[in-house]
Amino acid sequence: MTTLPTYRWRLAPDGYATRRQLRAQGLRPGGQGVAATLERPRRRREPLVAYLYRVDLAKPVRPMTPGRWAALAAANRARRICPQCRRDAGYVIPASLGTCVPCAYPDSPRSV
Repeated sequence: MTTLPTYRWRLAPDGYATRRQLRAQGLRPGGQGVAATLERPRRRREPLVAYLYRVDLAKPVRPMTPGRWAALAAANRARRICPQCRRDAGYVIPASLGTCVPCAYPDSPRSV
């Protein structure tokens, strides 16, 4: 078993990037494994760890197809429909409530 190179926060060499940094460049890891780790020390707790990937092995992000756009729109639309009153709430229903705000708090006065 080989250990991964570990770098301190902000001291990783060029050629490595996190998933977010790859995405900002229009890239994805593309099946490659984690190439290195980045550690940010914290007081009295375990360090924060970020996984780094090699930029030269990264692949371009796959483009969104019309089918993917449709599936994403349907999923977002389903997150807005209240399971209790079956109306479109106009916002994503919070998982903590499970229903739209008027259904979760029916006794509260409605502000207009």
